[in-house]
Amino acid sequence: MVEMPSISSREEWLAARMALRVREDAVAEQLERLNDERRRLPMVEITKPYVFTGPEGPVTLQDLFAGRRQLIVYHFMFDPTWDEGCRYCSFNMDNLGHLDHLLARETSLAVISRAPLSKIVPFKARMGWTFPWVSSAGNDFNHDFHATLDGTVPAEQYVYKSAEAVAADGEYLFTDGDQGGTTVFLRDGDRIFQTYAVFGGRLDVLNGLMNYLDLTPMGRQDVAIRHHDRYKSLA
Repeated sequence: MVEMPSISSREEWLAARMALRVREDAVAEQLERLNDERRRLPMVEITKPYVFTGPEGPVTLQDLFAGRRQLIVYHFMFDPTWDEGCRYCSFNMDNLGHLDHLLARETSLAVISRAPLSKIVPFKARMGWTFPWVSSAGNDFNHDFHATLDGTVPAEQYVYKSAEAVAADGEYLFTDGDQGGTTVFLRDGDRIFQTYAVFGGRLDVLNGLMNYLDLTPMGRQDVAIRHHDRYKSLA
């Protein structure tokens, strides 16, 4: 059971809120500096000719940009043997919002999974999603960008610190199978570059609902994440 906040007068509440504002401003400034450092990361050219399967046929990585300068790829966990996609990735996708806000800023978004299109299409329809989603079955994209692991990839390649450092920090190191993540690409004419990638718990930054819950006294709560059509009504 969540502990209730203490009860105060309006004046006491306002004083506490103003004190918290000082800390919020400091964190916001630190976050903006971090965002600026992220934007200034060096980039790596991608020359491998990846071809995916889309609803209308073969699609290249270049095609996924749809003529825009930037591309955000979400690596959706959907093993070819599964009948439905990962519930955690589904939770993140439920938080996407309207893509026109991205498109107006020279940025496209695409979701990529190893599952065949024959499984992706009905699951996407079930969830009511409209974002672009293609299959990487038959190419090396997932393995090359560490969205699918085989136990041989050093931790530095996808969590960006050593396995020893992960253990020392008390974190769990995922090493085998599909994992959710995001990779960012930048296009310069016909040349494509990778600029950023993130996997695991750091994906919280993409989840707007969690940020809303962080504003509440009860916080994120210990509620198992499910596909949105599997929650029982609380009414």
